[in-house]
Amino acid sequence: MKSILVASLVSLLALGSALAAPTPMAAKPASPATLAAQAQQRASMPPDDGRDEAFARRGFIATPKDPVIRAADGHTVWNIANLDWIKGDAPPTVNPSLWRHTKTLALHGLFKVTDGVWQVRGLDTANMLIVRGDTGWIIIDPLFNIEAAAVALKMVNDNLGERPVSALIFGHSHADHFGGGRAVVTPGTNPPIIAPEYLVKEVIGESVIAGNAMSRRVALQTGLSLKTGPQGFVGIGLVTGFPNGTISLIPPTDNI
Repeated sequence: MKSILVASLVSLLALGSALAAPTPMAAKPASPATLAAQAQQRASMPPDDGRDEAFARRGFIATPKDPVIRAADGHTVWNIANLDWIKGDAPPTVNPSLWRHTKTLALHGLFKVTDGVWQVRGLDTANMLIVRGDTGWIIIDPLFNIEAAAVALKMVNDNLGERPVSALIFGHSHADHFGGGRAVVTPGTNPPIIAPEYLVKEVIGESVIAGNAMSRRVALQTGLSLKTGPQGFVGIGLVTGFPNGTISLIPPTDNI
């Protein structure tokens, strides 16, 4: 099992490198067909009354002072402020619905959801959910990379009071739901690691056996060869990009 997990991580790390280092492509202005499609999309949308942004900002507590998350060797894993330039109305080159949606996704930091429940957003591809348990923090989905997860947990402890992590829950077998696990589990502690049954098997199937095809599909599907900007990459709807950090995989102790 250990050798299989190592192989899984090697494949995942290769995937992360492939996603983070695409070949740049030249930017182009919007074509007449694109302009017509954008206009049609804009006409079909409900007015922006500000509620989406208000909902997204609700419960804001803090965000890291340094927007750049770095790896141990100094390279940039993620720039939290990478999409802070998205303001106002959509330019002609960007789908207006994607533009509006990405403006809310670009909001980052620690947010209170309800009593005893918080969320960290915008520190990498994923969101981290934090629940105050009787004996410590219950972390649900510890982000994609350990570098981002470490920054997230520090922000939680700095703003909400330091507590140990008493349980870790992986939502499913995609790396953005388990990759940062090693950053939130302190060496020497043994909190329960709870995951869906067959999670490790599914990770091996997607990220090792089908790893090359999966990484190619993601790179092509999401336009990662485009430079970030109004004539390039503006996010993919679901997320605002992919980090270039370290992915871990802790074997679950409790399968559901």
